[in-house]
Amino acid sequence: MPTQQASLNSLNLAQALVAALEAYGIRHAFCVPGESYLALLDALRDSSISLTVCRNEAGAAMMADAVGRATGRPGLCLVTRGPGATNAAPGIYIADRDATPMLMLAGQVDQRWRGRDAWQELDFTATFGAMTRWCGELDNPAHWEETLHRALHATTSGRPGPAVLALPRDLLSLAVPAPTRQFSPPSAIGPDPATLASLAKSWGAAARPLVILGGSGWSADACASFADFAAHYGVPVATSYRRASLFSADHPCYAGDLGLGANPRLVARVKASDFVLLLGGRLGEVPSQGYSLLTPEQAACTLVHVYPDAAEIGRVFQVQSGIVASPQAFVRALGGLDLGCPQRWQDEADAAHAAYQAWSQTPLPQPGAVNLGEIMVFLRDTLPQDTILCNGAGNYAAWIHRYYRFRSFAAHCAPACASMGYGVPAAVAMKRLYPQRPVICVAGDGDFLMNGQEFATQVQYHLPIVNIIIDNGSYGSIRMHQEREFPGREVATDLINPDFAALARAFGGFGATVTRTADFADAFRAAEASAMPAILHVKVAVEAITPTTTLSALRSGGIGKPAAS
Repeated sequence: MPTQQASLNSLNLAQALVAALEAYGIRHAFCVPGESYLALLDALRDSSISLTVCRNEAGAAMMADAVGRATGRPGLCLVTRGPGATNAAPGIYIADRDATPMLMLAGQVDQRWRGRDAWQELDFTATFGAMTRWCGELDNPAHWEETLHRALHATTSGRPGPAVLALPRDLLSLAVPAPTRQFSPPSAIGPDPATLASLAKSWGAAARPLVILGGSGWSADACASFADFAAHYGVPVATSYRRASLFSADHPCYAGDLGLGANPRLVARVKASDFVLLLGGRLGEVPSQGYSLLTPEQAACTLVHVYPDAAEIGRVFQVQSGIVASPQAFVRALGGLDLGCPQRWQDEADAAHAAYQAWSQTPLPQPGAVNLGEIMVFLRDTLPQDTILCNGAGNYAAWIHRYYRFRSFAAHCAPACASMGYGVPAAVAMKRLYPQRPVICVAGDGDFLMNGQEFATQVQYHLPIVNIIIDNGSYGSIRMHQEREFPGREVATDLINPDFAALARAFGGFGATVTRTADFADAFRAAEASAMPAILHVKVAVEAITPTTTLSALRSGGIGKPAAS
């Protein structure tokens, strides 16, 4: 192992790593600086990689996840050892659950002190091994290319996901050979001709087919090609939970999304279908409506699952056919698929799209002076089609899913695992990645304050993002379940919030408060006109707990009342 320090004119390990990341195509990195990887930060200073400094490692990791989610290539975050790395765990978890390619490079204690419980030392494999595709530590600088390639390859091969590579501080300044390995993503897996022929036969025989799009690894071109294919045959298309931007809501074949509070008519359509193609997703608990959407018997007869990882096919639902292929490669292969007469299922598509439009068109009345559904309709009808909407988790999101309409690729950036605190950092990443596209963050009050410090990052980089905070003074989704199971016994869900508009101004941004639906449009236009990072503090009634019910209604029909003492 080399022991010499790199001279001013030679390549050290940190510089070699950065050069390799540049060659791989990494264009953005998100970090909280740490003294354990100062040499890597110094190497990035002179690189083509755009570095964004964040206010918490959770935010940096979520920004990296957002980039991976939008591009299909690994997003990159940099954190320090111990506390820094563990702070990033929420972002690693999201990337794991949502199958997002992502790489976290983490500083580590000096190699000479490993195993001595050194200051801020962390066993990375024990900590992150269960929620990464690969996790390891660079222990031999001579093998740095092999180790980095293994980490990058793991993020995109099979089921995508995160990888973590720990870098001992004292190795980063050592002289190493310049990069020689070709760093490139693995080739996309495609279906073979015999598989396509079998698929054409079973699909072509269907009377009521349906396609469900989901998962990661898509591209704008693949989505556009599939939209053309669906239009040619008139196939109804649904999207999985928080994957609605894979298929335009305005497309005449769009049937809606299978998320929380899904359209009952869409659920009924899936159950009545005699052929279901699940493309790219996994049909987990939420899109499968609590694993009730397809019975095991029905799935075995009708379900064809296309997924890049063979281990996921048939894992929950028995399938008629499993096709190991990435979404992009499968869509390319569809060009040679003959399903018979064009528009043969157009009547089914027309009925499915009409049901979606009726479900999402007109907001229902809501308690209080602010109707969140009407605000979503205003945004839907006002914002450009390429607008990117970012959000985390909370009951406020139910209005997004029902009334907003996504019309372009990567227009929605939100965790399918429903992790709170995601929207604000994701909006930073999307605006850094797509500076010409409008970016909106919608967050609940509890949701925003989990990573609201990244509003300072928006200000630092002059990112004109409009953050809409839906404030009902509550952890609303938990309160909803609380009233269902223990009616009238609220505990630990009420919140006392700051004046978010004043907070925005204190950070150096634009702030306004909205207490009536009629005032939202003017406040939103003022926020846009400011060309500054903005917060619109929208105060809503906690009674308006979902688009279709109230807390009072839940309380009166609650279950799980505690026994009398």
